[in-house]
Formats: sequence, C-alpha cells, structure tokens
Amino acid sequence: MQTARSSTGERSGDGANSGRGGSRLLRRVVRLTLALCIGAALLLALGFFWFVSTLPTEEVKLDRNADGIVALTGGASRIVDAIELLAAKRGQRLLISGANRSTNAGEISRLHPEFAAIVRCCVDFDRSLNTLGNAIETRKWAEQRNIRSLIVVTSGYHMPRAKAEIAHQLPGVTLIAFPVLSEKLRAEPWWSSAATLRLVLLEYLKFVFSQVRMHVNPSAGVAD
Repeated sequence: MQTARSSTGERSGDGANSGRGGSRLLRRVVRLTLALCIGAALLLALGFFWFVSTLPTEEVKLDRNADGIVALTGGASRIVDAIELLAAKRGQRLLISGANRSTNAGEISRLHPEFAAIVRCCVDFDRSLNTLGNAIETRKWAEQRNIRSLIVVTSGYHMPRAKAEIAHQLPGVTLIAFPVLSEKLRAEPWWSSAATLRLVLLEYLKFVFSQVRMHVNPSAGVAD
C-alpha cells in the first residue's frame, strides 16, 4: 500500500512538473512572439520615416541625357513631361508604360498637336497593369533597342519602387530619376492630410513588399 501511494505521488508530481514546464514554455513563446512583433513594427516605422525622407520635394534639372525615356502612367503630367524631355532631345526614344487604350499616338497628337511629329516618330506604348509589369515591359523594350541609360518619369512618391523594379529587371542600365511632383504634395506636407498620408503609407507598404519579393524570388518576371 505504501509503495502504491508513493508511485501515485510520483506520477502526480511528474504531471505537475510537466504542466509547469509546458506553461513556462508557452509564456516564453508568447514573449518571443510579442518581442518579434514589436521589433517588426519598430522596423517598419523606422523604414517609413526613411522612405519619406528620400521622396523628392523639388523638381529636378537633368544634367545629362540618356539613350531612352520611360514614363510610368498614372498621372497625365507624367506623359507630358516625358514627351517634353523627348522633344528636348534628352532621350532618343520614349516608352509610355501602362497606357490605357485611350492613350495612344493619335489621342496625344490631338491633345498636343505641337508634339504630333515626335509622337509618331519616337514614342512606343505598352499596356502593362502594375509596376512590376511596367518594369518587365521596359526591360523588353530596352533590350530590343540596346538602351544602356534610361530616364525614369513617374510621380515622386512612386519613384523609389519604380526605380527598384526597373533596376532589378535591367541591372546593367543606368537609371536617371525624373520625379513628377503633384500639386497636392507640393502644396502641403504629407502628414498634414489623411488622404496624402494614406497614399504615401500605402506606397511604402508596396515598396516593402516589392523588396521582399525581389529578395525571396529574384528571378520572378526577369526571364519571361
């Protein structure tokens, strides 16, 4: 009887110790998970402030020409600015990337007859749907024309992601940024408007996602 009680007590003690050990392990996992989440949030926050500090706040003046120009659509002023660069002989040919069906040589010539001749001569279009698609189509276009330097025209807040995607597709090509500043961002700082803050924050998250994708799957879209 004494032996039986002793065995029962040992089993009970082992169960209690096992329960306490499992509880301690669970607390450690929770603490580690919480620490990782806090660290990731801090890293994202610091990255966001770095991101906005790199955004252009003034128009740039190009100090060199390039073989070609690419304009990523999304704002009418991007296309006009890119055609003006082409007309000024900053590049030999222009790709308007991500153009919708209504954006074509005839429509641009109708809206801007002063550019009709150069649009018919030296402007190409693609119908890509996103920034990765822009970069892939730009690579195909640049490789066909042996372009070794490229002026990139897009909105200032979109420039970091656009350049990163194009540089990933065309690592041997020199990229020259020509950011187009919207009147809204020019008139007020990004933090003064909820809509502007949301726009910049969303673009930052897209930039982070693109960086992760390029590191995890660097060959995505490059060889298609």
